[in-house]
Amino acid sequence: MTLTLLLACQKKGMDVLAEWPWEEEEETPATDENAPSDATLDKWTDVSTDFGALPEYIKVYRSPENLEGKKAVAYIAIADMVSAQWDVWSISDPEMDGTDDKFKTPQEVYKGETWPIIINAGFFYASGGKNYSSSLAVRDSEVLTYNITYASETWNVGEIYYPTRAALLQTESGEFDACWTYGNWDSHYMYPSPAANTWEAKPVEQPSKDYPEGAEEFAARTAIGGGPLLIDGGKFKDTFVEELFNGTSGIGPDSNQPRTAIGVTSDKKMILFVCEGREMTEGVLGLTTADVANVLLDLGCVEAINLDGGGSSCMLVCGKETIKVSDGTQRAVGSTIMIK
Repeated sequence: MTLTLLLACQKKGMDVLAEWPWEEEEETPATDENAPSDATLDKWTDVSTDFGALPEYIKVYRSPENLEGKKAVAYIAIADMVSAQWDVWSISDPEMDGTDDKFKTPQEVYKGETWPIIINAGFFYASGGKNYSSSLAVRDSEVLTYNITYASETWNVGEIYYPTRAALLQTESGEFDACWTYGNWDSHYMYPSPAANTWEAKPVEQPSKDYPEGAEEFAARTAIGGGPLLIDGGKFKDTFVEELFNGTSGIGPDSNQPRTAIGVTSDKKMILFVCEGREMTEGVLGLTTADVANVLLDLGCVEAINLDGGGSSCMLVCGKETIKVSDGTQRAVGSTIMIK
């Protein structure tokens, strides 16, 4: 789903979303309720050894036959970030003018660096012979690309919107956070809540250091953008309306689609999620962004964002595909997330 309100960047020069059926067990010692556990993974199947040798701190699981009441084919990679490392690959376009950097398939990224786990990441598009990213990417504290800063469905005067878009970041001190961001090389902020946009109303003011409330200057060692933000502080969010991911050129957040997402638990386990859709397997239509949020909450995530989906959705484990990609072959994308 690369065409997701991303035409905004093309307009850069214009002015200015029972009963308990089991017997009760003996009481067990309290554990961190937000960490992935045997209880939350009991219906998932550990398939780590199916793909080759993985570090002991990385595990891969296949979903049960149903998620959120829907037939599903999904995979998660869980990495203990006390031992694991994560990174992003992205085209580089910090000036937001378009670049000659080539999009890459996840397989091409794997061949370049042989990371055990790779998934597709942010939104992107091509126009006028140039490649563009519409999602934030930060590597080694350097911003390679920014989340988009404006969007419209009509491009009429008075109908240009300035959405805050989701990002998952890790600070220099190692802490993880999901937040909403806005800005570019000139000024770049992160917020604890999104700007209150909706296609059903006139645009709200352009985000700044004063709006939305609680702005901080953006800073991260590693970060990836996308959206909508799914979980913040352990609470369900799914802010596709405020992030303007619905509408005629959106990602169909409330329709069943292949999806990719990233989340982190309170004890710093990173979870990468990918699911099939569009009946690549008979009867498997995919999930909504709300479904994905609920799955990640069940797995203990306290911070999580949605990433590009549809034909872009892909997870490689030791260079091998997990789901059947809905394009039939891997799509060349603008960014990826890697773990080793």
